[in-house]
Amino acid sequence: MKLSGQVAIVTGGASNIGKAVGWRLAREGAQVIIADINFAAAEKVAADITEAGFKALPHRVDVSSKKEVQDMIRKGEEELGRIDILANVAGILGPSAPVSEISEEDWDRVLAINLKGTFLCCQAAIDGMIKRGYGRIVNISSVSGKEGNPMLAPYVSSKAGVIAFTKSLGKEIAKTGVTVNCISPTMIEGELVKQMSESYFQSLLDKIPMGRLGKPEEVAGLLNYLVSDEAGFITGQCYDLSGGRSVY
Repeated sequence: MKLSGQVAIVTGGASNIGKAVGWRLAREGAQVIIADINFAAAEKVAADITEAGFKALPHRVDVSSKKEVQDMIRKGEEELGRIDILANVAGILGPSAPVSEISEEDWDRVLAINLKGTFLCCQAAIDGMIKRGYGRIVNISSVSGKEGNPMLAPYVSSKAGVIAFTKSLGKEIAKTGVTVNCISPTMIEGELVKQMSESYFQSLLDKIPMGRLGKPEEVAGLLNYLVSDEAGFITGQCYDLSGGRSVY
């Protein structure tokens, strides 16, 4: 129970990686706000965590909306006293298509959720964290943001932006007691993978030396370390979780 007494927000907390993160932080003692645009799913995850004897509350949020993000942070601080941990997991894959066929609307939507959403959540949370002299932020990027996957230009661009933003913000507030890091997984078991064609999925799987997908719980395990006191001297870093695919 290393996170006992702390308050955490997990965006995208109703499914896959976000769900695993919510459960892991709750098991470590944190009171977790399961934030998701799908409120019914967030309610279900929060109810299951509570039924298991831990602490969780649901909250509906569209991370691309500044007002909704600000309301989420304000509600968390008013009702629970503070926000200690922010896990920015919410994200979408977007279209799998050549650049010449990607619409401006699809481009804007992917960037709005994956990159702008991460920015808005961090922007809204850091003031309170800095005032208290403590905070842990972990953003979820992707190894594709380093390597660049063809046919996924909006997604890849947004995830590369998350890495750069993490490094910038981590250095900017390094002396405040607030750390900012990110995780760049390779393909993780779940819904995003199911949206890919079989041939494209296989081409990406072939790049992973371990020969398997990552598990949501493995992402949650690394994130749990990065929000712990043991990681207090780590900030502005990007940690790969790639089964050996990327080693730089």
